[in-house]
Amino acid sequence: MSGRQLNRVAVLSLHTSPLAQPGVGDAGGMNVYVLQSAKELAKRGVEVEIFTRATSSSDEPLSEAAPGVWVRNIVAGPFEGLDKQDLPTQLCAFAAGVLREEARHDAGYYDLVHSHYWLSGQVGWLARDRWGVPLVHTAHTLAAVKNASLAAGDSPEPAARQIGEQQVVAEADRLIANTSEEAKQLIEIYGATPESIDVVAPGADLTRYRPGDKSAARSEFGIDPRETVVAFVGRIQPLKAPDVLLRAAAEVVARDPSLPLRILVVGGPSGSGLDRPDSLIDLAEVLGISARVTFLPPQPSERLVQIYRAADVVAVPSYNESFGLVAIEAQASGTPVIAADVGGLGVAVRSGETGVLVQGHRTADWATALANMVTDRDALAAMASRAPIHAADFSWEHTAEGLLGSYRAAQFHFDRHEAPSEFSPRRTRGLSKLRRAGVTA
Repeated sequence: MSGRQLNRVAVLSLHTSPLAQPGVGDAGGMNVYVLQSAKELAKRGVEVEIFTRATSSSDEPLSEAAPGVWVRNIVAGPFEGLDKQDLPTQLCAFAAGVLREEARHDAGYYDLVHSHYWLSGQVGWLARDRWGVPLVHTAHTLAAVKNASLAAGDSPEPAARQIGEQQVVAEADRLIANTSEEAKQLIEIYGATPESIDVVAPGADLTRYRPGDKSAARSEFGIDPRETVVAFVGRIQPLKAPDVLLRAAAEVVARDPSLPLRILVVGGPSGSGLDRPDSLIDLAEVLGISARVTFLPPQPSERLVQIYRAADVVAVPSYNESFGLVAIEAQASGTPVIAADVGGLGVAVRSGETGVLVQGHRTADWATALANMVTDRDALAAMASRAPIHAADFSWEHTAEGLLGSYRAAQFHFDRHEAPSEFSPRRTRGLSKLRRAGVTA
């Protein structure tokens, strides 16, 4: 391995701050990943500086998120009213802020760049070349994969994003995939070389998310202890498919009106869901289950664990998930999960043991699976007992160790090989795949 020291990592998270409340706006699992993995890296002696875009005039230029973890808020574009689709216009401004910060220090201040999401990867690519350090990239989601499984009425990701992702895949020294399935997608769709990919699963804060008193949790939120509770936690947008849960719940109730079913929806509108922020409320009314649905705003982690504990089942009906942190957090809290069998959810949930995976998004299939779960109390209890044991394999400690291994591999190869040229086999192979798919650079 490289003799180069790993003292300080520049982490780039352009489009959402790791300090933002998950479930609000575009903040979600990636925010949790960035912050929690940074904390664990810091515990291992690696200082982490997270660069993100300032979204308020009150944002301090520099704040300490935890010992050894700093968040730098870079002014790039207006603080408010900038949609995620507009963020590519601010790449230059954000990149300038990142490079200026490094220029204040002696050469070699940062030992490595780790970018999250394709927008950050574009800036990371520039920083890598400017600073002479390796670039590690985590995509979190991929445009080609999302577009292949769009929810009805949802907007496809633009071709510009696919091209941008392809460029980052070609330039990064190491790629981190959440699952082996994501690694396969990077290879087959984006032309990544297998030896450049490390599979590192995300985790959960197992000191916080753990089984607890269900009655106390229900009391905290005013939930009737006699009800059967199914919770949805996440951003309210077509991709996350909370409507699938509501339609299934209505079907379950139609089959058995005596079932005391309560649906708990925790989250706020995001993405294309902002166009119709009240769409779920309207849908519940149309389905005739408004009295059985409770809506709550996004919750901080200390209250979110109580949501998980209060629920009998947590639903993750997404059309695409690179992993699905909610599924792990719920299981760690002792609650079985019903999830769509997409992306990383097949890894996060052991179907039949800690939850149930549903093929597709047909209402009848979801209603049957949900009804079977909540009416077989013995099977549900067995799943609940096994769920925390399964979740114990997914901790942020494990994630940090995997990241460190990838960082060291990136340093080793960076010190011994030139960065990919404009006409490298890896880049041209990936671009050819995109052209065949109808995406042109």
